[in-house]
Amino acid sequence: MKKNWSQLASLFAMTILLAMPEIVKAQGEESESPISMGADFMSRYVWRGLDYGASPSIQPYIELGLGNFAIGAWGAYTMSFSTTNPLGVQEMDLYATYTIADIVRVGVTDYFFPQEADYNYNYFDYGSDTSVHVIEGMLTFNGPENLPLTLTLGYNFLNDDDNSLYIELGYSFSILNIFVGAGNGLYLTGNSDFGIVNLGISSSKKIAITENFSLPISAALITNPEAKQIHLVFGISF
Repeated sequence: MKKNWSQLASLFAMTILLAMPEIVKAQGEESESPISMGADFMSRYVWRGLDYGASPSIQPYIELGLGNFAIGAWGAYTMSFSTTNPLGVQEMDLYATYTIADIVRVGVTDYFFPQEADYNYNYFDYGSDTSVHVIEGMLTFNGPENLPLTLTLGYNFLNDDDNSLYIELGYSFSILNIFVGAGNGLYLTGNSDFGIVNLGISSSKKIAITENFSLPISAALITNPEAKQIHLVFGISF
C-alpha cells in the first residue's frame, strides 16, 4: 500500500509541475471559462473493442483546461442492473493530459470500476489485491491536417498484473474514420499473447436544431476479431 501511495504522490507532483506554467499564464489572461462539461448518451458502451454492460450507457464528463494542460473526470453508467451486480456496470475515471505542439499528448488516467465491489466500496483503496483502480500512462500522436493520422499507446503500470499494453492506429477521411487497435492482458478473452481487439469505422455530424444550437450525433461499427464479436453503436452528445 505504501508503495502505491508513493507512486501516486510522485505522479501527482509531476502533473502539478507540468501544469504550473499554464496555470500562471491562464491567471494573467482574460478568456472564456476554462471548464467544460457535458454528457454522451450511448446505445452501448464499447471501449477498445470490449463491451461493458450490454446496455445503453450515460457518460458525463467535466474538464478543466489551462492552455496545453487539462485535468478532468469522466464516467460511464449503464442502465441495466441485476441482483448479482446491483450497481450495474459503472466507471469513474480521473485523468490529466499535457499537449505538446498540438501534435503529441501525454497523459495519465486512473480507471475506477466500482461495479466490481458493492455499495460500500472504498474509492481510496489502492491495494494491489483489493483495489478496483487501474492506472494507465498514455501517449498519443495526432498528425497535422495534411496527415490526419493518430497513434495511441496505453500502458497499465499499476494494479494490473499483466501490465496490459494497447496500441491503436487511426486515420480520418472527410466522411468517416477508420481504426485498428491491438492489445494483450485484460483486452484478451482467449489464449493469445497479443491480438487485434478493436477494428472498425466511425462517423459523426451535427443536426441543426435552431439557428444557434446543433446536436452532435455519432455512430461506429466496431468489431473485435479476437473475441469474434461485432457492435453497432450510436451516440448523442449534450
